[in-house]
Parts: sequence; structure tokens; C-alpha cells
Amino acid sequence: MNRLPLLAWSLPAVAALAMPSAAQAQTAPLAQVSQHLRSVQSMTAAFVQTDRTGKALSGQLSLKRPGRVRFQYQKGVPLLIVGDGKALTMIDYQVRQVSRWPIGDSPLAVLLDPSKDLSRFAKLVPSGDANLILVAARDPKHPEFGTTTIAFSKEEGAPGGLMLQGWTVLDAQNNRSSVRLSNQRFNVAIADSTFRWTDPRPRSAPGR
Repeated sequence: MNRLPLLAWSLPAVAALAMPSAAQAQTAPLAQVSQHLRSVQSMTAAFVQTDRTGKALSGQLSLKRPGRVRFQYQKGVPLLIVGDGKALTMIDYQVRQVSRWPIGDSPLAVLLDPSKDLSRFAKLVPSGDANLILVAARDPKHPEFGTTTIAFSKEEGAPGGLMLQGWTVLDAQNNRSSVRLSNQRFNVAIADSTFRWTDPRPRSAPGR
């Protein structure tokens, strides 16, 4: 510092010009993520879902924006999760139970609706890897959903220069679950019938 008084004196001014502000450092990657989401109209991938106990289930993901998604679990697992554009539905065929949430109220809303302004409810989190972007999304209106952290890797040739790698959900009780994707394919043809499902409830059940 004493040896280089002129450099030391001018450094703050230079840094102010050359170094991005905290807001700029957040905005640029978030803008790239938004560009990626808007560039992907459909997607298929294999997934592995791991719950808080370490139990893993695999399956096939189909996604078609806006709002449509299907998690088809491995053979022998009586669960199905389907988003039809309006609601996200979880069907448990073993107990014949159906649970539904509005798409906008689901933890996956950020992935299913590319028109959302990420800067309003999402922020970057350090990844320790220059090729990995982590975005943490939290809906202040629904704290019970916890925080969803979505991982994107930087890859040339992928839509918007990013590849969706998966996400981790930390719920209000600090239970952590994660989904890891592989064999991603973007903007492929997916029939609308993919997002239909068979209701296991008896026809006489209330609400039918």
C-alpha cells in the first residue's frame, strides 16, 4: 500500500468501473436462466429422486410449457405426478388418493411458467463452480413450500447456453429432497395425452 500510493488511490475508482455491482452480478445469470426457460418449449429426461432418508426412485420426466409436466415413476411405484396446465396433481394408486395444487402454488412453478420474473422471487447462490449456476426460489406467500434450488450447467449448444441438471427442495421442516436429471432432450414433440391420468377414486366419491 505504501509502495504504490498512486495505484492505491486510483483503485476504488477503477474497481467501480470494472467490477460489476452485486445487483449486476445477480441480474446477468438470472437473465440467462430466464432466456433458457423461454427457449425451452418441451423437454424429456430421466430422473432420480432422493428423499431425506436417502431413498431413491427413478423415472421419466416429460415437460411441456406452459404448466404441463409428468413424473412417471419406475415400475412398481404406485405414484404419478401430472401437471395439466392448470393444476399439479399427485395420484397415489395404492391408496386411491388424489391431491391437487394450482400450478402457480407448486414448488415447480418457476420451471413450468417461463413468463415469471425471476428477479422478484429468486436469487443466485454460490456454487463454487464457474460452470454451474444455482438459483434459489422461494415464494413468500407460500412459506410452507420452502426453498427450491435449481441447478443449471453452462453448455454450448443447449438452449440459452444452459442445461437443466435438477433441483433440491428444502421444506419448512428442513426436510431435503432432490431430483437429478440425465439424458435431457429439449424441444421434442410430446403428445398432449401425456399429461392425462386415470382417476383411481370410485365414481361415487365426493367431488367427482
